[in-house]
Amino acid sequence: MREIVFDTETTGLNPATGDRLVEIGCVELVNRVETGNSFHCYFNPQRPMPFEAEQVHGLSERFLSDKPLFADKVEELLDFIGDAPLVAHNASFDFGFLNWELGACGRPIVDMGRMVDTLQIARKIHPGAKHSLDALCSRYGIDRSHRVKHGALLDAQLLAQLYVELTGGRQIGLSIGEAVVEEVVVVATPRAVVAASRTIRAIRPHFASEEELERHKAFVEKLDAPLWLEGATG
Repeated sequence: MREIVFDTETTGLNPATGDRLVEIGCVELVNRVETGNSFHCYFNPQRPMPFEAEQVHGLSERFLSDKPLFADKVEELLDFIGDAPLVAHNASFDFGFLNWELGACGRPIVDMGRMVDTLQIARKIHPGAKHSLDALCSRYGIDRSHRVKHGALLDAQLLAQLYVELTGGRQIGLSIGEAVVEEVVVVATPRAVVAASRTIRAIRPHFASEEELERHKAFVEKLDAPLWLEGATG
């Protein structure tokens, strides 16, 4: 199954009050294994960058000033995500900005039925724990040492690893190459099926023959004061 893990960076928290999408990063998974295919783009928001937002992701108004508009890259983005389920952390936030931008340039919005929210998954698995991306990466031993500031593609790559852990862990991809499903099927073959394919052999007799018993008796009679006869009376 093909899935897209994605993350966004924005100028703020609410597109309805003028905030805009400024970066998106997408990572492709097939059968929960990263394929190496990704989509990444910065966008010119055509508005100032609030200081608080810049402190989070480090994207300045000057840096974004020569970047394409969302409308200029929307077709490439839609071609990449296709009709795959879309995985995000606190997904309603990312979906909200993505759908606002799609609507603003006259494209159909993404069906919310395609949304997979790793935040909700984590809350069910670890109730009462911290559920930020940083905290969950630490919990599952995912290296985030190179994450100084938020970045959409980097965060999507970290989230892809986390998503695999939250939905079954590394055993999903035990095989080398593409035959992931086939390998899992082989490993998970029921013992009953294996047993049914075995040849059942008749039980072999394990009794000593008369000749073997006579040889054993002659051998014992040659022993000089065996230990098991010490203290025995005639």
